[in-house]
Amino acid sequence: MKTKFSFIALLFLLSFYGCQNSVDEVQSTETSPNLDWTKNATIYEVNIRQYTPEGTFNAFAEHLPKIKAMGADILWLMPIHPIGELNRKGSKGSYYSVKDYKGVNPEFGTNEDFRLLVEKVHNMGMYIIIDWVANHTAWDNVWTETNPEFFSKDSLGNFYPPVPDWSDVIDLNFDNKELWTAMNDAMEYWVREFNIDGYRCDVAAMVPFEYWKQLRPKLDAIKPVFMLAEANEAELHENGFDMTYNWPLKDIMNDIAQGKKDVSALDNHIIEEDSLYNQNDYRMTFTTNHDENSWNGTVFERLGEAVETFAVLTNVIEGMPLVYSGQEAGLDKALAFFEKDEIEWKEHELRNIYTTLFNLKDENKALWNGSHGGQVERISTNDDKSIFAFIREKEGNKIFAVFNLSPDTKNVKIGNARIEGNYKQLFSENELNIENAFQSEFSAWEYKVFYK
Repeated sequence: MKTKFSFIALLFLLSFYGCQNSVDEVQSTETSPNLDWTKNATIYEVNIRQYTPEGTFNAFAEHLPKIKAMGADILWLMPIHPIGELNRKGSKGSYYSVKDYKGVNPEFGTNEDFRLLVEKVHNMGMYIIIDWVANHTAWDNVWTETNPEFFSKDSLGNFYPPVPDWSDVIDLNFDNKELWTAMNDAMEYWVREFNIDGYRCDVAAMVPFEYWKQLRPKLDAIKPVFMLAEANEAELHENGFDMTYNWPLKDIMNDIAQGKKDVSALDNHIIEEDSLYNQNDYRMTFTTNHDENSWNGTVFERLGEAVETFAVLTNVIEGMPLVYSGQEAGLDKALAFFEKDEIEWKEHELRNIYTTLFNLKDENKALWNGSHGGQVERISTNDDKSIFAFIREKEGNKIFAVFNLSPDTKNVKIGNARIEGNYKQLFSENELNIENAFQSEFSAWEYKVFYK
């Protein structure tokens, strides 16, 4: 993510009217290395076990039309492999305790069921990636019998977990290059035999970066793939990955909602992102995912009255927005991780909100990913501790967004020639002509997004 934020930040601190220069004057003209179909993509995380009463691929497939109608482009399925039984946690176990890298969890269905799901996703114009756990396996993974040398061992020759709390899995030893060959073979298998479109790689930074770097061309030789790292390290973008997690943004949103931080934390975050990541390093933006929901509380517990506000922010700031299973239905419980705990599907305003936002991202180039989209240009206001305002602009498309990130009513005043234009207001379709200045009263956590 490349912005001209640090330049703008300096100027708007010196003058209320901020910077008058055009973002287009400083934007990079480099060609995006990312797959073309990712340029305006959004991502949706699928928890097969909890999605339906049946918890199967076939039952989930019945929901595809609704996901498509919402505008999601990439489906990320949590691990689909058989789950270990030895030292299992709970009655169902963790998806991330993999017993066989080339197998399908029989609770979900058969190989053919999964193959048909991939075909249905593709026929609907969407893409599908699966979760991959390269750092560790179940205690009873098939390799413990066929290739015990693939695993780390203590001084007594025993397998052990990579982290003490992860007692249901054991550590793989990537010092063994034969493991690399076997892991490559397994990952190539799902691309070649099932036509998946890539991977979300669990704890990617706990695996040698060199492993990922040598893997990527092998997968791309079968078909160009999309790779998401469950990690924040910028170096992973140079070692095979298209997208990483924007965990710091999630943490800042939690802190602002809970009154621990103000908008200055967002300002500092954007500057830091600019210094660490290149423009085509996609960053995944989210308010929740399976880990956050199960272990750190629901969005309603963490964000309170700001749930909708931050849902919108994650969709209009730079990055690829994620929706987790059930979020669009107002999921208000922490799903059990090791048990069956079905999502309650109900009508909720968030489905309409995500649908509107996803459709806007699809059509408005200002919101596209990487260099395909517009860079964030921070706009100063009369209260930069509470009000977060910015524009994004690309090839005649423009977004002007204003967020009151506080529990108090604010009278917002903005004077800046960069906000000029004839806009429509998102969610209302009211038209607005702005000339140099904008003023409006914002209630607690209120936001306004204008686009053209």
